[in-house]
Amino acid sequence: MTMRSTCMFAIYIFVSACDFIERCRAIASSGRLVASMSTARVAVVTGASRGIGRGIATELGSAGYTVYTIGRSSRQASLPKDQRPVSQGLDLTVESAAEEVTARGGIGYAIPCDLTQDSEISDALEKVFEREGRLDILVCSAYSTPSGKDSLRGEFWEQRLEMWDVINGVGLRQVYATCRSAAPMMIETAKTKAENDPPPLICLVSSFGGKSYTFNVAYGVGKAAIDRLAVDMSYQLKKRGVATTSLYPGVVQTEANLQMVEDGTWDEASGGLDLSTGETPAFSGRAVVKLAELDEETMMSRSGKVEVVAELAKEFGFTDSNGKVPPSIRSLRYLLPNFVFPSIERESGKALPNWVKENIPDVLLPWSVFSSGPPEND
Repeated sequence: MTMRSTCMFAIYIFVSACDFIERCRAIASSGRLVASMSTARVAVVTGASRGIGRGIATELGSAGYTVYTIGRSSRQASLPKDQRPVSQGLDLTVESAAEEVTARGGIGYAIPCDLTQDSEISDALEKVFEREGRLDILVCSAYSTPSGKDSLRGEFWEQRLEMWDVINGVGLRQVYATCRSAAPMMIETAKTKAENDPPPLICLVSSFGGKSYTFNVAYGVGKAAIDRLAVDMSYQLKKRGVATTSLYPGVVQTEANLQMVEDGTWDEASGGLDLSTGETPAFSGRAVVKLAELDEETMMSRSGKVEVVAELAKEFGFTDSNGKVPPSIRSLRYLLPNFVFPSIERESGKALPNWVKENIPDVLLPWSVFSSGPPEND
């Protein structure tokens, strides 16, 4: 090959490479997403900008997942005014959550999305599937609570009807809509996944309010419905290779709950629960990572069931980010110091000896016993 032909060949390679790069840039800037077909498992987490959703998204990042953080809090728009207050200076957006996912070793992508709009969540999921060609994990964690004068606690006939809409709009209807849009993608993923990959998993973040009276009627009905949604979806999805679960965190140190402590409103709103001994959002994330790693036979045998974060920690041997394992809310180790002992001390006027408080067995109440009404003074 002559010097001239060598130079022409080099120029041709350079121009072709530049043209390829520009085409890629054009595709990216136009919003057209090309399937990456990476070997990394893909997760979508709603409500990922803060709280439990953020904790789950970032822990999935630590486990190496490609995580799409979905929510309405975005740097691209003014923050919603109806959100619970948090400490000033916190960047609780889907973009910052995606950045943290990447910083932890995963790949994070932010998708600003108003989950009250059906078309937005379906469009977001379609973009994910078009880009990745798979959807392994769906976590529904988005939730809204009443703000201003509307307290969670109260008699249902005295609360405004909007209480139902606020709690069970995003917290229930949106969950059903998200699962409905994601199900075909997860069924397809189950068909095409590698033989040794775990099955796709839908994880619905619920609470102990699904089993026992908590806060008010609308809240309990919504959480019980989430649990039932996980069960009934499992009947239809199990035979198609997709698993479901309903996840019960305990009392969680979310950014908003911690701010309530600072504001002096936590005790009244929570009924006097000690948030300092609560779980961090990362604890729920570590539970989801463990569930998502289960082999097909084990995962399908548990599909549709309630999984308690603290009980999973004991089963699978993981801790919270502070190295501790908080007790399950239905454990005597949680119930006695938070409810029984304070009542005894108030009635007797005497403090219980430390040896009693420090030697409580970690025994779980059966669900049939735990599922009871509120205390008489609630």
